[in-house]
Amino acid sequence: MTTMTLPALPEESFQRVLCVVAHPDDMEYGTSAAVARWTARGIEVGYLLLTRGEAGMPNPPEETARLRSAEQQAACAAVGVKHLTILEHPDGVLVYGLDLRRDICREIRRFKPDVVLGSGYEVDTPFGFDQADHRAVGLSTLDAIRDAGNRWVFPEQVDDEGLEPHSPRWYIVPGLAGGGATHGVDVTGEPLRRGVASLEAHAEYLAALPNHPAPADFIPMFAAMSGKEMGVEHAVLFRARDLQAPPEFPTGTAED
Repeated sequence: MTTMTLPALPEESFQRVLCVVAHPDDMEYGTSAAVARWTARGIEVGYLLLTRGEAGMPNPPEETARLRSAEQQAACAAVGVKHLTILEHPDGVLVYGLDLRRDICREIRRFKPDVVLGSGYEVDTPFGFDQADHRAVGLSTLDAIRDAGNRWVFPEQVDDEGLEPHSPRWYIVPGLAGGGATHGVDVTGEPLRRGVASLEAHAEYLAALPNHPAPADFIPMFAAMSGKEMGVEHAVLFRARDLQAPPEFPTGTAED
């Protein structure tokens, strides 16, 4: 029996990737290793965080927001990300809707990515029920991609802010080994090391989480599991959709 391996993302065609997440540290649980590979290859990567993560620690919210924003800057530096935008939507109570769509749309029009990396919006995941902010941002990102290409949606961004409509080609979300992933990124070696370092940059945040494992103990383990899907030592997996590909229609013969 022949085992099929997942293909690599067509990163040779990538120029700019915009990663949209809810909180500081959301990119660092493995995905940032792929970012490290991309930036090393000259691909420009931007991060858009919808919150400052102020509800994630027992410290006073403003103190936490400053701390987590600084740790995110360090995490970005570890993987070569120079474009970081952190908005101030309230952490922990994000709601899917026009406010999130508008702000994500604005960043897509401003950064003009050919790839948008979003987060999942499923309620139930292999790791338990997903956090509400993740789901709200994931679904808002999916819709904002379409919004950004339509000049009549949030037209004030075009008319008053001077932003042009923009339609990314690729929409990707992190995937899991055996969990419906369609493509992968080989992060063996330096990209994986930099990915681990990016999560280690959230040192005070991780220290406030009870019994949190060391990044070097679990990120390589999951990357190795994903690597088996690609036939490489370590990988990050994605579910990818080419938004410019023609739709696929059933080809079966209709019966009378």
